[in-house]
Amino acid sequence: MIRIAWLIALAIGLSTWAKAEDWTGNLIDAVCNDQPEKTVPCDATTATTAFALDVAGKIYKLDIPGNTKALAAMKYRAAPAPDATKAPTTVVKAKVTGTEAGGMILVESIGLL
Repeated sequence: MIRIAWLIALAIGLSTWAKAEDWTGNLIDAVCNDQPEKTVPCDATTATTAFALDVAGKIYKLDIPGNTKALAAMKYRAAPAPDATKAPTTVVKAKVTGTEAGGMILVESIGLL
């Protein structure tokens, strides 16, 4: 009985220690971004397989499940209606919820903005 109570207390302690955070930024192609000489913008597309999030110049790569979630979101998002008053853009804004570990986000959820 004491062992079960100890395990429950440990689980509660660890769950509060690894509290999820939110990041909002531009979803980018991580492979393109890793290239030393970029000749094109590294905006994410439906052909991207490895994603990263650019948050005010700081780059966070997404974990493997996060890449899967980002690709699904990219494929199912509705294309925004063009605004004649603004220049066309390929930038994809995203909000990612998860925990950060060594420059990588362990993604719980992702939403495109």
